[in-house]
Amino acid sequence: MLVQILGAIDIIAGLILMFGINKFMPVEILGIIGIVLFLKSSLNLLRDLGSWIDVFAGIIFLLSISIKTPFFISIIIGLLILQKGVFSFMKY
Repeated sequence: MLVQILGAIDIIAGLILMFGINKFMPVEILGIIGIVLFLKSSLNLLRDLGSWIDVFAGIIFLLSISIKTPFFISIIIGLLILQKGVFSFMKY
């Protein structure tokens, strides 16, 4: 059950990054998503690639609060985190 919840968080974060919705979202929501992704990465203590993807996505979310992040970086990180979320649903 926890894996599906974390996977859903990944899918939502990936879609937000891919479609550029983070430019129109309130700052509080972007900050919460960024912090949640950092906390998710601490579950694995940065042992695998998935944790590193969470860290980079969290950085992108937190950076998008104050500065405009390049769109191609948002697309790449968004695709990676979306793929990670989909695979978490396929695993269980």
